[in-house]
Amino acid sequence: MILEILSSLALSCLAWSLLTMEINYRRASSMGIPLVRLIIDPQNLLWMVLESHLWPYLDRLPINLGNFGRYARRGWHFGDKADSHLRYGPVWALVTPVDVYVHVADADSIHDIFDRRTDFLRPSKMYKLLEVYGPCISTASWTDWPRHRKVLATPFNENIMTFVWDETIQQTGQMLESWTGPAVQHIRSFAKDTRTLSLNILAATGFRRSYKFRSANEPAADADQVGSYRDALQTVLDNIIMLMILSPKLLSLSFAPESWHRIARAAADFKEFMIHMLDEETIALKEGKSGSGGLMTSFVRALDMKQKEDTKGSANSAPLKGLTVDEIFGNIFVINFAGHDTTANTLAFSMLLLAAHPDVQDWVAEELQELTPANEKWEYSFLFPKLNRCKAVLLETLRLYPPIMSLPKWTNDVPQRLKVGDQIIVIPPNTGVMPSLLSVQTHPRYWKDPLVWKPSRWISSPAAPTSEFAAGFQREVVLTPAKCTYFPWSDGPQNCPGAKFSQVEFVAVLACLLRDHRVNAVQNPGESFGQARMRILATAEDVDMEMLLRMKDADRVSLVCKRVS
Repeated sequence: MILEILSSLALSCLAWSLLTMEINYRRASSMGIPLVRLIIDPQNLLWMVLESHLWPYLDRLPINLGNFGRYARRGWHFGDKADSHLRYGPVWALVTPVDVYVHVADADSIHDIFDRRTDFLRPSKMYKLLEVYGPCISTASWTDWPRHRKVLATPFNENIMTFVWDETIQQTGQMLESWTGPAVQHIRSFAKDTRTLSLNILAATGFRRSYKFRSANEPAADADQVGSYRDALQTVLDNIIMLMILSPKLLSLSFAPESWHRIARAAADFKEFMIHMLDEETIALKEGKSGSGGLMTSFVRALDMKQKEDTKGSANSAPLKGLTVDEIFGNIFVINFAGHDTTANTLAFSMLLLAAHPDVQDWVAEELQELTPANEKWEYSFLFPKLNRCKAVLLETLRLYPPIMSLPKWTNDVPQRLKVGDQIIVIPPNTGVMPSLLSVQTHPRYWKDPLVWKPSRWISSPAAPTSEFAAGFQREVVLTPAKCTYFPWSDGPQNCPGAKFSQVEFVAVLACLLRDHRVNAVQNPGESFGQARMRILATAEDVDMEMLLRMKDADRVSLVCKRVS
């Protein structure tokens, strides 16, 4: 009886999905663009939880799963790159039982989409899962977004960038010591170490929490506040999908498995750390002290502003500027999630790619040895603008391995006309429009040898010096790509407020690393460098997509860091 009921429910669900998919297909047909049916929506919560467990079995089936096997995978964009657009053209749509998603890989059209910010809206509903601790800049509506942006952007000034630079140099120096010690045979986990490095820099810069770098090579330290903070945040980030979908309350239910309880405890511990930091900063400012000067100072001032706005009441018609406590916690979480994991993953990808391309390491080192004389203090204001080859490694890594591979928009309540090449299409109201970030960044129309990692593509040397003092590496400039052919930090008014933060951090890490050291892969017995290189690149290409792009198992490749003579 139960089996019959379950079978009936499954068939009813399938029939309803087919019906609604066909309704959406007819709605999308009016656009006159190629359409691809997909029986399950990628945003389906149950599918998001189960798919990673199901694909190992589905892939073994002796049948071709067609579009389902291609587009139903989370992070399908990475394997696809520009292939679908080369097959269907600059614009095509994925039709599911829930929505229609129009994918666009035309630079002029994408520029138009970003420009028309009230016609193509950021779909807050798709980011609601990020509200683990409260509303945040990623989930704010268009009218509410400036209030969050102002609070978050205020601390990201040049003084902060100097602090980021200095802190990164200090942390990277400590990392290099742990990587090059006399007893170190290889780096136990470079991916974990880049995450620790990124976390320490973010904590010091944003929240004025200074931590000594501790490598995965070193024995575990006794449990302390530093370790607990790291462990809590790491557990939260590693289980982000589960935490977003089920919430800490459900994960902590008595009958839930111990693995769920561990995630719930980490979520609660991380909130306690946020409360403690907020209380510390509030007390300091009330005592007339200047505060830490980081993001937490900005948050406390926003909270004070919110309390004053609440006191004035609804009679005051001025736009709100403050943030609630929940909004502060929501934004702290998003900053840690986006600002920490994005840079850490990009550093991990770059370490592998550099190990596969020792010539690129030497190319970057040429610049560093010219511009960074030994025993001189590395000044941010002098060095950062000049280290173009270091920047080129970052830009090229993000071109092929961006943390997010598509930037969703949504049409408003009226149809929207969009010019794509020589064609003008009319997109129905409340329809998903996806500027295909990775597709554009790997499209042969915009990039020569688009799938080859080649940092030198970003550097140009003018035929003649720009001044009598400009010579050698000082003549090199970073090329600016055509508008909307490259946008890993998004584009338009709602671009990433921490873009320069990540650039300064990455460049400082690379400069410290490659000035006097090289990273190489540990070759297996009997393995040639060419074979090792293929293994390295295969590891970099074996990725998954939790919330951000990352390698499934970076530690399949062991790295060693050696000082050059």
